Amino acid sequence: MFRANIKRSFPSLTGASIAALVLFLASSVAAQAPAQNPSNQPAAAPPPSQQQQQQQGQAPSSENDGVYVFRKQVEEVQLHATVLDDKHRMVTDLAKQDFSVYENGQPQQITSFDRRDIPVSIGIVIDNSGSMRDKRPAVNQAAINLVKASNPKDEVFIVNFNDEYYLDQDFTANLTQLKEGLEKIDSRGGTALYDAVVASADHLDKNAKLDKKVLLVVTDGEDNASRESLEQAIRRLQKENGPTVYTIGLLGEERQKRARRALTALAENTGGISYFPKDLSEVDSITREVAHDIRNQYIIGYKPSNGKQDTGYRTVRVEARAPGHGKLSVRTKTGYYSGQERASAAGGQ
Repeated sequence: MFRANIKRSFPSLTGASIAALVLFLASSVAAQAPAQNPSNQPAAAPPPSQQQQQQQGQAPSSENDGVYVFRKQVEEVQLHATVLDDKHRMVTDLAKQDFSVYENGQPQQITSFDRRDIPVSIGIVIDNSGSMRDKRPAVNQAAINLVKASNPKDEVFIVNFNDEYYLDQDFTANLTQLKEGLEKIDSRGGTALYDAVVASADHLDKNAKLDKKVLLVVTDGEDNASRESLEQAIRRLQKENGPTVYTIGLLGEERQKRARRALTALAENTGGISYFPKDLSEVDSITREVAHDIRNQYIIGYKPSNGKQDTGYRTVRVEARAPGHGKLSVRTKTGYYSGQERASAAGGQ
């Protein structure tokens, strides 16, 4: 997806070299993919500790070669949910039976449940247009502090965008490399926000090693250069395992209303939060709050009662009730397009 801009980082590559590199990477990924079970025989029983987790409604988790694996059941929709009380304090001590899940208004049976700080694949997507030039040092430092406050096993990539978008650092946990990616500032041109968000979501979908995915988007203006529309961007984000999007809008009064509406829609439809700080100095505390939110979410899985054969949009609602907690609110994605991954793959051929 970032191929059009790859020569910015590797100017000596020829077209043939790029094609060979892409083919090599595709072969490497295929070689590392887990083998299928051709006999379709049941897997061996898990050890007792995992059995106990399953009896409690939890999907067992483990690490393979240092990569965290949350074992999502087949045909299961996975939700990442944050719970707040009536004073907007985070609630982290709920059990599976405290939650109810509804798809298209119909109650669903929860098939897996967990709440722990698991590693995340994160894309940091930052506006690099001319109006951001003076803001970038503070924003860059806030982005690094987000990584420092996150799980040390997270994988992070950096996308800078103006009227084009650039993958200036691919997935890494190395702070030095991330700083270098953030410092590739070329503040000029317009703001192709939606294109950058869609491309970053695609990069997560195709290349992330971890199931849980997040995008942090920082901009100071309204999109004025994208080929994608806001509606198209939201649809692309709402795949079954699409990312949670957090947005930070450093907005001026003259363009605040329309840009605010767009950033709010990107976040709320994916289960994230939109922030609109009054001062640049607030950005650092916001990114730390985002890291805290990511690390304290519930993982809720369910198998849709009517199956997943169709490719239509399905609304999702999660409720929580527990003695002693008063009124609780649950933030998660508002819905998803069932089968969109297959449809998108077919459309791209």
